[in-house]
Amino acid sequence: MSYLAPAEFATKMVDAGESKVFMSTRDTLIRAYMAGAILALAAVFAVTIAVQTGVFLIGAILFPVGFCMLYLMGFDLLTGVFVLAPLAWLDKRPGVTVKGILRNWGLVFLGNFGGALTVAFMMAFIFTYGFNVEAGAIGSKVAGIGEARTLGYAEHGVAGWITIFIRGMLCNWMVSLGVVGAMISTSVSGKVIAMWMPIFLFFFMGFEHSVVNMFLFPFGLIMGGEFSVMDYFIWNEIPTALGNLVGGLAFTGLTLYTTHVRTGAKRTA
Repeated sequence: MSYLAPAEFATKMVDAGESKVFMSTRDTLIRAYMAGAILALAAVFAVTIAVQTGVFLIGAILFPVGFCMLYLMGFDLLTGVFVLAPLAWLDKRPGVTVKGILRNWGLVFLGNFGGALTVAFMMAFIFTYGFNVEAGAIGSKVAGIGEARTLGYAEHGVAGWITIFIRGMLCNWMVSLGVVGAMISTSVSGKVIAMWMPIFLFFFMGFEHSVVNMFLFPFGLIMGGEFSVMDYFIWNEIPTALGNLVGGLAFTGLTLYTTHVRTGAKRTA
């Protein structure tokens, strides 16, 4: 049977969270680095398709290919460990502490950032032939995205910052369903279908994903985007990451854990 019942995959989520906390530093960094790099390639792939076809929907339909690849390879995104690692602590797994969870999140953040930055510089080199020519339509498109999703939010002050936070919440509500989707089925085709749907939705809706943004904004800066590194962190990366944490944990992790693992007492009548 290729489908796991909710109680079965919810338990797998807790097991996965425990394994993330106890993973070695070396393995955590390598897996996170690869995840950030592959997701960055998927992002530039989707933007390239959208620019060349003029149809954003096609780029959004194809973007999940990167997400499926990295999760089938067992690599880790910050958005995934935001959801899984705390469940092991809530389930009182021996040795799982808040310090261990924060350590895991920090290492995955660094690894994701390193992978995304590497791809940003590699793609920038390719598009400009070693920074000797203009990047063209794709570079201009990404630079424009960077400006709109930093300075564009900043124009609205606190309301703009909260807007990014909510977009981050909605994003990881969907993305974490993709993470869980990889656990729902035991077949590759079933995993891919379950992961594809929520990732397509988040990308098409333009929600904010902290790891995708680790590529888009540095790449946009290299491509001539008129915003600063501080604009990127204050008016995108920090509220996006916080939104991803709250949305993924509240809407996906806790709802599945409390209703399928630590269920309430049954009513008598």
